Amino acid sequence: MLLGVNKKRTNLPASAGQAPAPRANFRQSVSGLLVATLLFSAPYSGAAADKSTPQAPTTTVKLDKKFKGKLPITELTEDQAIMHAMNRLAYGPRPGDVEFIRKLGLEKWIDQQLQPNSIDDSALETRLQRYPTLAMSSRELLDKFPNADQGAKKLGITKEQYEDQQKVKQQNALAQVIETGNPNLDKAQEQLAKMQGPNRILAELSMAKVDRAVYSNRQLEAVMEDFWLNHFNVFANKGDDKWLVTSYVRDTIRPHTLGKFDDLLLATAKSPAMLFYLDNYLSADPAAVARNQQMKAMRQTRFQGGFAGGSMPTPGTFPGPVSQPTPNSANPNGGAAVAAKNKKDSGLNENYGREVMELHTVGVDGGYTQQDVIQMAECLTGWTIHEPRKDPQFFFDEKIHGQGKKVVMGRTFNYGGEKDGEEALKMLATSPKTANFISSELARHFVSDAPPPALVKRMAQSFESSSGDIRTVLKTMIYSPEFWSAEAYRAKVKTPFELVATTARAINAEVTITMPLTQWVGRMGEPLFLCQPPTGYSDKAETWVNAGALLNRLNFALTFAGDKMNGATVDLNAILGPDALRDPEAALAQSVQIFLDGQIAPSTQQTLEDHLKDPQILQASLDDPVREVNQGLIVGMVLGTPEFQRR
Repeated sequence: MLLGVNKKRTNLPASAGQAPAPRANFRQSVSGLLVATLLFSAPYSGAAADKSTPQAPTTTVKLDKKFKGKLPITELTEDQAIMHAMNRLAYGPRPGDVEFIRKLGLEKWIDQQLQPNSIDDSALETRLQRYPTLAMSSRELLDKFPNADQGAKKLGITKEQYEDQQKVKQQNALAQVIETGNPNLDKAQEQLAKMQGPNRILAELSMAKVDRAVYSNRQLEAVMEDFWLNHFNVFANKGDDKWLVTSYVRDTIRPHTLGKFDDLLLATAKSPAMLFYLDNYLSADPAAVARNQQMKAMRQTRFQGGFAGGSMPTPGTFPGPVSQPTPNSANPNGGAAVAAKNKKDSGLNENYGREVMELHTVGVDGGYTQQDVIQMAECLTGWTIHEPRKDPQFFFDEKIHGQGKKVVMGRTFNYGGEKDGEEALKMLATSPKTANFISSELARHFVSDAPPPALVKRMAQSFESSSGDIRTVLKTMIYSPEFWSAEAYRAKVKTPFELVATTARAINAEVTITMPLTQWVGRMGEPLFLCQPPTGYSDKAETWVNAGALLNRLNFALTFAGDKMNGATVDLNAILGPDALRDPEAALAQSVQIFLDGQIAPSTQQTLEDHLKDPQILQASLDDPVREVNQGLIVGMVLGTPEFQRR
């Protein structure tokens, strides 16, 4: 079936002897005009709008009560409201979604999305079964996908021998690939089959993330999962985190996407992935380390090394007084000196203590000092990982936890043990500064790059009154006039991940192997799970709007719409209808209506119309009659427009 679709949509060259150069010239011509449109004439925030950009009506619009319920929509038409909701609370509409929501009612659809467990998502779960690593614990992943050194040690062979074994596994996997005759699918199958080592973990996790965004019926949950993964960022390529991130997504982030913020914060703080990423698993109170080392040195001295190849103690004195001088007896610092020498990495690590305040809770303007950072780190000493290379689990080590009181942002913590950290995190989670910071981050993601202060204030009030209930805060935002304002309509620029997901949904692509799509996300600047700094990826348009990035976006759109994406198939005939196959103007009109809801700037419309007579659009040489419209190029151009790049 897939093979037949691919053959039907394969584009023929304009003529038998035609060189590929015109296609490159066509892309350069179109991309130059569209990039210029987005950079200079089309806004990426409502405040920057120019007169050529179609804006939602500023006059009051009355919508059917059954459709909008209590949603304060007064500036958007019914279609605009649906598109706005689908682009903000979901990853864009699929064919038929707009009509489905129109019949169901927008408020009812939103209510369902706020209660994801009420939505059947069994089709997605079936699709995700193709990724066996998703269900594995970190222990299983370490066992089945060790790095070369660990794998060789486990088998008792050399690293070179282990690597040779992996090459044989790759060859065997390639031999098992069943060719479909579809070069797009076959190439993707071969690429995936070659991944047999630890990189397979991240590949499957990334593919599942894209599949969830494209195919899940629980769209808002998928959007919030991405939001929190970015907020509580972890870099998967930092050491052991490659084996820890799968559990982080599955067990830490996803269960708390719409729950209580303090539960989410505590879960991330105790996650082995976060403990490793921000080094808190290494953090120990210096005084506790010194005490432990001194006690160890005293025991060794007391036993005179009898169990380490030294002389046995004097008969009748085991255990007993020291009968001989030891190397440490002349050192007034004793075991502390040993600790300093042998435990170079032991001591207080401030990384997590700083980032949990600056990035996760109160924000950089939250009023904390460097001393607060140190004291926060002290509260969290002993929060470490048990057997990080074997069965990584959160473990509280009392022996390296700081004793005595700690004072963080004016609050004293002297509970002792693990509760010091738990209460300090609870204090941060319930702070008014955190309510404001999280509300601001949510409003920036869902409303605009510069969210209205009045809206942020109301969201923060909901955060505090609901004890940090994320669902309640989102409701306050969704039921605000600011969310549905004309100024907010298409005010956000899609990130590369959002663009890939919305494009796949818009053209109803059947993605059999998702790896090429994840690679496109990376090529456009947002490699999944690979943001190195703890800030996560930017949520502002200025990061993504530049000539190079926009050219990549257009190339992606042309490749995907042209049915040239490895691992996926597209049937535009089923979307555009029969008339679009013979009439380029009809194809363009249908594409603008379906993918842009008919909302397009005159300058963009003119740019597209100017290219309709191009021989590559008509798939004919200049002196030949029209044979068949190249729908892929037309749809690709529309998906590359500034209007589709915004949400």
